[in-house]
Amino acid sequence: MHELSLMEAVRDQALAAAHADGATRITAISLRIGSLAGVEPEAMRFAHTVVMAGTIAAGAELRIEIEAAECHCSACDAPFPALDGCCDCPSCGAISRQLLRGRDLRLLSLEVV
Repeated sequence: MHELSLMEAVRDQALAAAHADGATRITAISLRIGSLAGVEPEAMRFAHTVVMAGTIAAGAELRIEIEAAECHCSACDAPFPALDGCCDCPSCGAISRQLLRGRDLRLLSLEVV
């Protein structure tokens, strides 16, 4: 379950940001997970509970936003949704070699007190 190590990285980043801000508690953590990132949101939720225990983020709400994958067609010079990882342009049928979004895992924001 690589989600555990991913959540450990999120924890480290969140705690560093909270401490730099002088926060004493993290009440919410917002993540954006790309649909092609290979990350299971439910596994991240489980890992969140385990990894945040004993920290100022224990009990923090985990908000997950899924980012749809999108490619760019060089022939049409336009973006298109990469449904199920398929990179065939729906307008002209060209295969895109440029994924614009959908593979990232990002810490979007923290709510702290």
